[in-house]
Amino acid sequence: MNIFLYIIIFIMGSLFGSFFTLAVYRLPLKKDITHERSYCPNCGHKLSFLDLIPILSYIFLRGKCRYCKQKIRPRYLLLEVLSGLVFVLFAMSLNINIYSLQVSQVIYFLIGILYLATLFIIAGIDKENYKIEKSVLLFGYLIEAAYIIYLYIVEGNSNIYRYVIYLALFAILTLINVLYMRKNAKDSYTTQILLLCILFLVFTGEAVTILTITFTLLTIAFDLLLNKMYNAPKNKSHKTDKKENIKIPIGFYLCATNIICLIIADLYMCVENVHIGL
Repeated sequence: MNIFLYIIIFIMGSLFGSFFTLAVYRLPLKKDITHERSYCPNCGHKLSFLDLIPILSYIFLRGKCRYCKQKIRPRYLLLEVLSGLVFVLFAMSLNINIYSLQVSQVIYFLIGILYLATLFIIAGIDKENYKIEKSVLLFGYLIEAAYIIYLYIVEGNSNIYRYVIYLALFAILTLINVLYMRKNAKDSYTTQILLLCILFLVFTGEAVTILTITFTLLTIAFDLLLNKMYNAPKNKSHKTDKKENIKIPIGFYLCATNIICLIIADLYMCVENVHIGL
């Protein structure tokens, strides 16, 4: 029975992945993501139910739009598969078992799914537009606030003051960002990154957040080094005065790394608990 549970989780993850592609495309354009039907961005034709089946529709249509035959970018398929795998790995890291499910475990899993969805969308938008979408970030904070209230009221978690401090920092940074936006007519990317890190702190804790930041910095440094080596002029005597302004989607790297660190940390805790039980 457990295998069927994980198949359902994978399907649910791939459905979320299909929604992520829609949200990443529409949110920066300020378009509706809940009521307006999906359509082909090339010909504008509204997609039917069969066109919206994750993974299978891409395979059966051979990566082309059914109506205008325009090629569909492979990233849509990759994101659907990746989100399905991430959801399964997250469930495995929590040792989700249909025969021993607990209410607290189910609630944490559901909140975790919404948290992962938040990071997926933030990462996708930042990679394409080099910005952190405020509405998605706010959604993540609302989800975490609801979970904090649940922990305090239902489970009697007395460690709520730690969360209150983080949420207070969120309010202060949000105010700073508003003042910066009024002065410069745009959001502060640095402030948005700090707000994203606080989002990590609330849900994943200090240790995972520190690991996330550390590995992100290492990944960015490695990526910059590879770019420098790849783009280095073959003729060493040739000099250029032009300096390339390289934009780094820091939010994308942070979200991707945090997802990996969260799953590994939960898996480690799960193994440790099993070991203690033995």
